[in-house]
This record gives sequence, structure tokens and C-alpha cells, in this order.
Amino acid sequence: MKRKDFIKKSALAAGATLFSPLFVNSDSEAKPLVKLNYKPEPFNWTNENLTLAWIGHSTILINIFGKWIITDPVLFERVGVYFFGGSIGPARLTPPALHSHEFPKPDIILLSHAHMDHMDYPSLKFFTEKYPNQIDVITAYLTKDVIEDLEWKSINVMDWNDELTLQGIRFRANEVKHFGWRYPWEKDRSRGYMKDGRSFNSYVIDYGGKKVLFGGDTAMTNKFQNLKSENIDIAIMPIGAYNPWVRNHCNPEEALKMSSEIGAKYFIPIHTKTFKQSNEPFAEAIDWMKRDASKYNMQIGLEEIGQTFVLS
Repeated sequence: MKRKDFIKKSALAAGATLFSPLFVNSDSEAKPLVKLNYKPEPFNWTNENLTLAWIGHSTILINIFGKWIITDPVLFERVGVYFFGGSIGPARLTPPALHSHEFPKPDIILLSHAHMDHMDYPSLKFFTEKYPNQIDVITAYLTKDVIEDLEWKSINVMDWNDELTLQGIRFRANEVKHFGWRYPWEKDRSRGYMKDGRSFNSYVIDYGGKKVLFGGDTAMTNKFQNLKSENIDIAIMPIGAYNPWVRNHCNPEEALKMSSEIGAKYFIPIHTKTFKQSNEPFAEAIDWMKRDASKYNMQIGLEEIGQTFVLS
């Protein structure tokens, strides 16, 4: 399945499947095909370290010296059109490493772009209903409309090269090579609509003397080169959905190369082994990453969904 086909299926499934098994309300109903061998224990993490865990897809739970950040939270069985409290669209192959009720209260939620497998309305609705007016969110240019009806403490829109200090944490938004429409008929910057099109970000998180790059979603590009001076400790980068969608998604070696070129010390994979979005075999991206990691002056921080990485 091509990446664009996946997004279109997510966006258009409602018309044909309103009352089909594609409709699911909660994570308790999920029946994924693959079991996880690892489970994070965030309530045992110390605030003296930078600790993170891969929850699944592009969702990373981060404790950076006492501040809790979640990237692109996708917590339930399906992603797609939000309808009567659930989503209609593609199902997970692997469960999230934490159920929604097992998360600590996030201080900040970081959203890379408006695709339904990254800006998942039911997951964001869950957090804002559980913690109304208590969570700050950061999102990309012209994506605020998707989530502005939710009860956030603040909504912060960042465009490419913007910097923001929020709760003492410095964020820098960076351009990536991707596309941004949530529905196929929308304008986005990949189609040349720079002023009135949806955008797509990566971010540098800078706090407590450590820096984390959240790569969001990207194809191979030189757009990360301006981060060489940032002295990145950890690069969280997408490695899946590249076959055949190479124009919008990098493969594992390209992700490793981009991270190594900016001097990242550790590499964390995302965007694989969660949804069927492309034609590569289920385990290929992780196996490829492990096979080629030795070519680069960088260490792999974790290899599987559910694992936890600690940087003192």
C-alpha cells in the first residue's frame, strides 16, 4: 500500500464503513496481531535523567529532567476519520506499549503535522478531557484548526525556523521533506501553497543541557543540515513506509545518515511496525537499521516498541 493510499483510506473510509468493524471506540477493544515483549514503567523513572520510551508508531514518551513530553500520540486501535467518539480507518498491527490510562500527565504534547496517524484526534481528546486546561500543545503552521476545540492550556503554532521557550524548554521547529494535507482536497506546502497550505515540522527539544531531535515524518533531505551546530544528543527518526513511498519517507539507512551528519550521539527509530502503510515486510526496517548502524558514528538507543532508553 502506498503512503498516499493509506492517508486517503484514513480520510475517506467513513463513507463506506460507518457501521463496520473498522469502527472502534477504545483501546480496550484492540486486537493487534503482534504481542510486545517490553513495557515501559514511567512511574519508576527518575527526574534526574533524560528517559524515553517508544510507545508505537511515532509516539514517544519523554521525561526530560522532570518535564513530560509526548510526541504525536496515537493510542487507540485505529487511525482515521473521527466519528462518534472513535476512528474509522486502518488498524494497528502492534498494540501501544502503554494504554491511555497508564500515561503520566503530559506537560507538553508535540505534534509534527496533521496526518491522521500523527495528529490523532481521539488520543488528543482523551488527554485534554482527563487534564482540561493543563497541557500545552505545539503544532505546525496551519494545523491548529484540527485541535483548537479541545481544552488546552495553550496552543502554540510553530513555523519552520521558529523558536519557542515553553515551561523553560527551548523548542526549535525545522523543515522536513514531507506533505501536510489531512484530507486529499486540502492545500499543503508540498503542493506549493506556502502561505495558505498545511505545514509539517521536526523539532529540537533543548532542556537541562540535553537536546533531542524529534524528526516527525520525512524523506531523505538536506534540510536537517542547519542543525549541525545544535549538538544533538538523541535523534528520533522515522524509518518505515519507504517502499514505494520514497518521495515522502526515508528508509532506515537514510535516517541513520541524516542523523549522523548532524552529529547525533544516539538514534531512536519510529514510524514502523505499527500500521501497514507500505510494501516492505513487517520487520525489514528494524532489521535494516540494526544491520547498517555500525557504518555510522552513533549508537542505537532502542530497537523495539516498548523499550526504554536512559541518558544520564
